[in-house]
Amino acid sequence: MQSAETDWIDKFIHHLKYERRLSPLTLKHYRRDLEALAGYCDEIGREGWSDLDSEDFRAFSGTSYRRGLSARSIQRRLSAARTFFRYLLREKQVRKNPVESVPAPKHGKRLPENLDADRMGKLLEIEGDTPIVDRDRAILELLYSSGLRLAELVDLNLGDVDHADATVRVTGKGNKDRIVPVGSKALTALARWRQSRVAMANPDEPALFVSNRGQRLSPRSVQARVTYWARRQGIDSKVYPHLFRHSFATHLLESSHDLRGVQELLGHANISTTQVYTHLDFQHLAQMYDKTHPRARKKD
Repeated sequence: MQSAETDWIDKFIHHLKYERRLSPLTLKHYRRDLEALAGYCDEIGREGWSDLDSEDFRAFSGTSYRRGLSARSIQRRLSAARTFFRYLLREKQVRKNPVESVPAPKHGKRLPENLDADRMGKLLEIEGDTPIVDRDRAILELLYSSGLRLAELVDLNLGDVDHADATVRVTGKGNKDRIVPVGSKALTALARWRQSRVAMANPDEPALFVSNRGQRLSPRSVQARVTYWARRQGIDSKVYPHLFRHSFATHLLESSHDLRGVQELLGHANISTTQVYTHLDFQHLAQMYDKTHPRARKKD
């Protein structure tokens, strides 16, 4: 494929970064998937994007599968190509979007992992009073209390937490803001960390969570600290920052059964994303149905 054609990948990534404000990780995935498509075009002798048709994309999907890609990864590749061709249409580089009619392969939904309430409680019972311990305790409590994504957590600034209202303002995917409640234990941990932070943070650093160098804490550092505390607290399964979000959603649904409410708290654009958690408490829902529905079988 000619360089003038592959240059459109760079222009598209620039569009996603500055117009749609997508995260660096999302941009990385888009670029990787589109470069794979460009490589496939070279294999089959297509010189430009306008040369591709729907049969080429069906063949691209099949080739990706035979090379060992999962159905989920192929779905992502086709989704990236679909969005890319919408952009090319807007820029009048193609006359049609050949990916629109190409179905993605189906896959079984992988159910999210979560820690039960007892193990989560054990993980959060962190002892110690050093500034690092105060910071890590506040991070873990806030992740579980408010169901934040890792990127949302590290992007927080001091002014984003309102202790009086017990809320935190976060900027989620698509640069959308939302306000999420913060639990009392997380508020206590945050108040303690703010006192310790004074000695750690650089004077002009706005970040809520900082490293021992006084700068904004990186996502990788948060992942490492979560792993450290899981081992230290004797949790016998893999623990990572997003697991707190899964546990947050699961435990809320177990108690409230308010799918729309949990959708808002998580910042999901579509409720179908939130519905993956509903299987986790089906037994409780069945029991509630048996007890309350007029036509259900009731036990004496």
